[in-house]
Amino acid sequence: MNDPNSLATPMKDAAWATIHTPLKMEALKVFCQDIERLLRINPMLHFKQWQILGAHHYRFSGKNLSQEQPFDFDLILNVKILPDGLQIHYQQGLKSSTTLIIEPLTTKDKWQSKLTIIDHYEGVPEHLRKQYLHQVDKSMVVWAEYLQRYLLAWKQWSCFWPWRWYMRYIWQPMSPSARRITYMLLWISGFEAALIALGIAIYYLEYS
Repeated sequence: MNDPNSLATPMKDAAWATIHTPLKMEALKVFCQDIERLLRINPMLHFKQWQILGAHHYRFSGKNLSQEQPFDFDLILNVKILPDGLQIHYQQGLKSSTTLIIEPLTTKDKWQSKLTIIDHYEGVPEHLRKQYLHQVDKSMVVWAEYLQRYLLAWKQWSCFWPWRWYMRYIWQPMSPSARRITYMLLWISGFEAALIALGIAIYYLEYS
């Protein structure tokens, strides 16, 4: 990741990553409270089902692609809003909770706030953890990197409703593989358009 980011030394029973973001604290708090979007930004999570069970209460199933052998999951999430972020509690699985901590930055560059993501694993007794190593979520660094990219794009383009509509209703429901294919197709289409424009320009210069 870029210099503003860091992967902190893992604490006992937890792992975490920190990124700098271009959003101010309050804007970042509001952004992070869209839990579905927050999780869908992670390219290592393939969604099968997202169901709202109640206020801050969700069911989330899919496939985690961060291990060499991807594994399925089916989780009940309870979200607690904190003064400086939020915490996602898992009723099933190896991970007991994920905490997001938002802090201000005083730098004068494009970074306005700092976001720390902490995965807690203390829910499973230590003597049983080796049995579940194949279900450890290894997507932390990749998720943090993609989240920072998304926030940079959000800062630049979210004032345009067509962009927000596309990201919400087209991009967000896509699987990670579909997003990669779409990205490649857009690049190919852009390259073809550039070649056509170049051909028109050459024709115009030669025959005008």
